[in-house]
Amino acid sequence: MNNKFYTNFDFERIRSSNRNDYRSPFQIDRDRIIHSSEFRRLQGKTQVFLSGESDYYRTRLTHSIEVAQIGRSISNYLLHIKDSPFNQDFHIDADLVESACLSHDLGHPPFGHAGERTLNSLMKKYGGFEGNAQTLRLLTEIFYRDHNDRRGMNPTRAFLDSILKYKAIFSQFNLPENHFIYDYQRKYVDFVLEGTDINNLIQLPDNLNKFRSIECQIMDWADDTAYAINDIVDSISGGFISVSSLENWTDINCNKLTGEELEVINQLKKWIKDQNYKAKFGSQIGEFILACKIEEKESILDEFTNRYKFTLTIDKSVKLKAKLYKKIAVDLVFSSPPLHQMEFKADEMISRLFKLYESNYINGKSNLKLLPDFTHNLIKNEDDINQKARLICDYISGMTDSYAMRIYKRLFDPNFSSLIDFS
Repeated sequence: MNNKFYTNFDFERIRSSNRNDYRSPFQIDRDRIIHSSEFRRLQGKTQVFLSGESDYYRTRLTHSIEVAQIGRSISNYLLHIKDSPFNQDFHIDADLVESACLSHDLGHPPFGHAGERTLNSLMKKYGGFEGNAQTLRLLTEIFYRDHNDRRGMNPTRAFLDSILKYKAIFSQFNLPENHFIYDYQRKYVDFVLEGTDINNLIQLPDNLNKFRSIECQIMDWADDTAYAINDIVDSISGGFISVSSLENWTDINCNKLTGEELEVINQLKKWIKDQNYKAKFGSQIGEFILACKIEEKESILDEFTNRYKFTLTIDKSVKLKAKLYKKIAVDLVFSSPPLHQMEFKADEMISRLFKLYESNYINGKSNLKLLPDFTHNLIKNEDDINQKARLICDYISGMTDSYAMRIYKRLFDPNFSSLIDFS
């Protein structure tokens, strides 16, 4: 069935392609994601708790799969709600949304957000590091790269736009901590927008970052849903959140909490006492999906695409609940000694690895072959210092947690003698 929501503008790829396939263009994008090594590596990357520390903790991979399921469900729900502007011939493509959801964390480095912060600090003089910007780099520059200089997976415009949570570049901010793409990636924003200059209409970088397609909006809420709900489940299972810790937290924050928030906390304590919190939180995912509504609007891209004609709105009480869950997780989990100890270890390992490679490949103090042949040769054949640093950053950010620890031991632990390298 022909879906008139999308046009040839949406299907166009970065490089021209005449490929005929039984799959839709968005199904091809999704399949390329699933079969990539970068996607497989997410199984070894930290979501909240260190990968491998327990069998039940989520990894970046299981999180991404959950986000993809939620994103598909939102797309299907919006098609069937009362007074929906969509129908069987005009609707948001669930395969496209799934692709965005599966891809949204591809660029995140080992050790979760701690690793991201460390890499950004190390890369600030070279143009910064940001997980979403790195996802864009993977899709356009690194996926399936080979010795014939094949670059990226050649995504469709609509798919590329669906993962562009941020369209403002690094240099538009003053040494930002996050929420940017790399300066050279401005060309991909230009491609996505067909050269439309939106900077004159949206002067501030933060406003520019809010200029998102409907698929990107759905992906973002699906991510928020999985993050807010499932991270709490893992934290309860891991003993980080309990009835007593919630009671203490409530006492400390009582003056800041509304009656509605106190009701949510009391409900959460009851679920933990009754030992049915997993089932109860599972039903919350459905509540977060049903909280979605759609509003029509006008945009400067309407002559090209329908993807900017709609805004995803979320029920106020559900947004409040998501915000509360995140606040609890930050205070009771991310600010806990075990997580800070993990962050300290992550910072130490990534910093030492980066500085060693920087000294060897950029500062010219050594000529050792410390990286795999492919990466070593890429850097040696590159003259630009910023690009050399970016290639080092690509290598480190692509590591799984266990691989990063193994390489760290090999380079800095005199008692570790493994010479096997499967990179």
